[in-house]
Amino acid sequence: MENNKLENWLPYKLIKTGEQLQCHWLNMYGKPFTDPFFEETILNCKSVTPRRFVFSSVSDLAMMKEWAQGLSEVEPAALIFHISRCGSTLVSQMLAASEEHIVLSEVPFFDALLRLPYKDVHFNEAATSELLASAINLYGQKKTGQEKRLFIKTDSWHLFFYKQLRHLYPSVPFIFIYRRPDEVFRSHRKKPGMQAVPGLIEPQVFGFKTERKDYRGLDIYLSRVLESYFSQCLDIVATDDQFLLLNYNEGPMPMIEKIAAFTDTQLTRQDLLKMSDRSLYHSKNPEERFIEDMVTGIPTCLDKAMELYHKLEEKRMAIYLAEG
Repeated sequence: MENNKLENWLPYKLIKTGEQLQCHWLNMYGKPFTDPFFEETILNCKSVTPRRFVFSSVSDLAMMKEWAQGLSEVEPAALIFHISRCGSTLVSQMLAASEEHIVLSEVPFFDALLRLPYKDVHFNEAATSELLASAINLYGQKKTGQEKRLFIKTDSWHLFFYKQLRHLYPSVPFIFIYRRPDEVFRSHRKKPGMQAVPGLIEPQVFGFKTERKDYRGLDIYLSRVLESYFSQCLDIVATDDQFLLLNYNEGPMPMIEKIAAFTDTQLTRQDLLKMSDRSLYHSKNPEERFIEDMVTGIPTCLDKAMELYHKLEEKRMAIYLAEG
């Protein structure tokens, strides 16, 4: 494949066959990245692929790096980290309302690369960083020529890859969206995410000891995960002045306005109208009006997470006051 033939092709998954790690490619048919999660975009494109291609498109990772060179890509305007269930998906959807934005929301291939050293001893942080930069170049290609900014919403546990990502993008603004731990906790109890179930994400990612198996149930495990998020974020903001804190309780449009100011993003009146309209609907179901759930009571297992949350809130407010 030549570079000029790659405009609709993206690497979307890694498969290990014997000792060889294969990179599988998918034709995106020019589909805009406007789904709430990139996994949905992949599924939509895969439903078309079997009718057009008989054979799978596969390469090794070295070829991916080679093909990622010399592309007309958009540089990242910001990386959006989050604690999950905190409005980050809605914010991403709102940003995607502008034709000048490419928004990548929780791309499975990026996650596969970041966690590769946990699965294959032949890969280290330096190797995966180089691969990730190539993958982002491929995903950030211009399609219409109007694109000016690339926003990447990470998976929530990518907060623990902060040092690696900051080294890769030393001057790119980083954003962290969070919410009260009890509200996040109740959302995961209703419908658990990957990080809420022991074993789906490597425990070392969260700083947990691998030999510890007993967390006295899912509630305790999830509370420890939330503690680790807030603790990590507090460590980051102590030294990184290019790290914007946003609380879910600020509301969608105020968060968008702060993101725009922080990333030097110019939004037109039309952009703001589209984003305001999108903010009225459910983040994952764009046709469903959003209704806030009312929650009461805080489980005792969240005592530590709540303490860390309040410390982060104090830090956020102190930063805002200092900036006037």
